[in-house]
Amino acid sequence: MAQFSLNARRLDPYKNFKFRVKWDGRYVAGISKVSLLKRTTEVIKHRAGGDPSTSYKSPGRTEYDAITLERGVTHDGDFEKWANKVWNFGSGLGGEVSLADFRKDIIIDLLNEAGQVVLSYSIYRCWVSEYQALPDLDANANAVAIAKLKLENEGWERDYAVTEPAEPSFSEPN
Repeated sequence: MAQFSLNARRLDPYKNFKFRVKWDGRYVAGISKVSLLKRTTEVIKHRAGGDPSTSYKSPGRTEYDAITLERGVTHDGDFEKWANKVWNFGSGLGGEVSLADFRKDIIIDLLNEAGQVVLSYSIYRCWVSEYQALPDLDANANAVAIAKLKLENEGWERDYAVTEPAEPSFSEPN
């Protein structure tokens, strides 16, 4: 059974701006946005033949929404390399898809303000369904060029081994 710790002094919820994404055993640099983790379970309605006015509900199939990762465009090729494993244009017949390794498990860590991991989620069997190498380019804009990956997945779960850390405290000067 999972054990939850309670930090009685923490009143504020965790912020959404400190996080890390990991795949292939290392953290991926520069990711600035991760879309939500969402799953939906279909509802199956049924009723008994002798009771026409009452319906019963049961859980059906569960679907996991795709996750989008965004980061500024740089020379780092991690996004493009993974996207090319799913479809590599011009690679020749039989070499368009890397069937052996186009799926990856990823980890998303949420950090507190002190940089301590407070929550961790494992997302399973991800693969790139959309890759945006460049955004719209606009000479009149004042923005960072953003690359995007859309990752299909087959489920995720929270890592309950990650417990609430003791938060740092500064001592008062005498």
